[in-house]
Order: sequence, then C-alpha cells, then structure tokens
Amino acid sequence: MTVGGALILYATTVGLGGAAGFRRAVWPLRAPRLGAAAVLAAAWSVPLAFLLAGMTIILPASALFSDLGRLVGACLVRLHAAYGTPAGAGIVTAGQVLTLATVARVAWAVGRIAQRRRTERDRHRLLVWLAGGHRPDVPAVVIDHPGAAAYCVAGPSPAVVVTSGAIDLLTAPELGAVLAHEQAHLLGRHHRWKLAAALAAESLPVVPLLRDAPSRVGRLLEMDADERAAVHHEPRVLASALVAVTSASRPAVAPDPRTPTVAEAAGEAVARVHRLLRPPDRLPRRRQTLMRAAVVALTVAPLLLATAPVLVVLL
Repeated sequence: MTVGGALILYATTVGLGGAAGFRRAVWPLRAPRLGAAAVLAAAWSVPLAFLLAGMTIILPASALFSDLGRLVGACLVRLHAAYGTPAGAGIVTAGQVLTLATVARVAWAVGRIAQRRRTERDRHRLLVWLAGGHRPDVPAVVIDHPGAAAYCVAGPSPAVVVTSGAIDLLTAPELGAVLAHEQAHLLGRHHRWKLAAALAAESLPVVPLLRDAPSRVGRLLEMDADERAAVHHEPRVLASALVAVTSASRPAVAPDPRTPTVAEAAGEAVARVHRLLRPPDRLPRRRQTLMRAAVVALTVAPLLLATAPVLVVLL
C-alpha cells in the first residue's frame, strides 16, 4: 500500500470508527478535560491525514524534507513522470484534488466561523452595553431579564453574565457555585477548545467524528467546569442550582443561537447532576499517562505515516 493510501485509510478509520469508539468510551467521563483533548486530537488528525495524503500522492515523501528548490524540482519530475501514463495522470490529479479540496474546505470553515464569532461578539457587547449592570453583591455583569441564565463571554474583556431571573431564583450559595462554574470556563480557556471543535465540524461535516465533536467536547468541558467549581463549592449546591435553572419555566437568555433544545439541555443537565451527586472515580495516574500518550499519538500519527519511508531509510 502506498503512503497516500495508508493516510486515506487512517482518516477513514478514525473518522468513522472514532465516533462510535468515543460514544462507547467511559473513561472520558472520569477525566473530562483529557477526554476533550482526545476528541480534538482524533478529529483534527482526519483532515491533516487527507491533506498529507494528497501531498504524498503528488510528491515523493523525501521531497517533504527538501529545501524549496529541491521541492519544486521533485514536484516537476514527479508530475512529468506521472502524466506519462493515463493511470499516473489520474492518480496525481486525484492527489491534487484531495489537497486543494481539503485546504479550501478548512479555509472556508475558518472564514465562516470567524464571521459568526465576530457577529456574536458584537451582539454580546451591544447586549451588555444596553442592558448590563453591576450589583455590589454579584461578581458578574447582571442583565435584567426574567429568564434564568448564566454564561461567560470570552475575548479581550472576558466576563461572566447572569440574568436577574437567575439571581432571584437561586440562593446565595447556589449563585456562587454557578458563577464559579462560569469562571472555570474562562480560566480553562474552554472557548478555544470549542472553537477548535467547531472548526473541525465545519471543515468536514460528513465525517461522523468531526460532526459530533462540538457537542461531545462541549459536554466534557461542562463536566470539567463542574469539577473545578466543586473544588470550592459543595457539589450538591451546584447540582441544586442546575436543577433550578433547568426547571425554570421562563425562557432564558441564550448566548448562542445554536444552543441545544430544551429537551437536550435538560438531558445534559440530568447527566451532570448525577455526576455531581455521584462523582466517578478519577483515572489512575498510570491510566492518565497512557491516555496522554494516546492524545500525542493521534496528533502525530498522520505526520509519522507521511514520513514513514524517509524514517525507515534513516533508521
């Protein structure tokens, strides 16, 4: 099998089988931040593998280590030899199409996500500027709205936003736990993790692993924020706050138009409540080390496959 074929097989296997594997896996619930890292590493290895597959079909693997002059020369030699036969021309054309299609799709996803985030950021700033205020007893931006909601806004001026409905609904300890949960999102830079998952999904939405990445990563990061908040707040208090906010009858202010439906949000809240009340055993240190190694392996696997011929020669 050629290097390009091996990379395409890798991308197909991880993209199709990875979704089912993570769906059945239990260990991410015991280490949610590490689980989110594994999902992102596996997801992004798929478009990287497709990109490298196209490049290795067009170029010999040794050319990837050459300087610019040798790279151009190797490319011209490879193209001249390939187009000498119909089969070779078809293979090289397929490699070119795969490379250009992958690059174009990722670039399109970056532009689309950037525009969407810019629109949302402007909307948040306008909302906070028009309706936001401060209370001496609440360490967050308060928006006068009857719906119960709390969320964080990342960016140059990160902030936690809470509605007056949530303040009226929750007790002081519950409100403190909810605000700590949102602060954990900001401190953990969870918005960057979600951005990476959204880019992966927009890049190749037909691949199950990438399509499911935003929701899967989002759930794991919510659990990670719960764990961080539970360090300084009673888990039962945070669980009680989750139940109260989810059960609120009035609609909440949502920071994102693509938020889950009421039923989906309720289901996720129930799972989080069960996890807070009966926290799973943490992964043993040896298992965590093994999972970190797996994340690194997923990250570099396409590069190792693409450079395997050269590495074999060098070794």
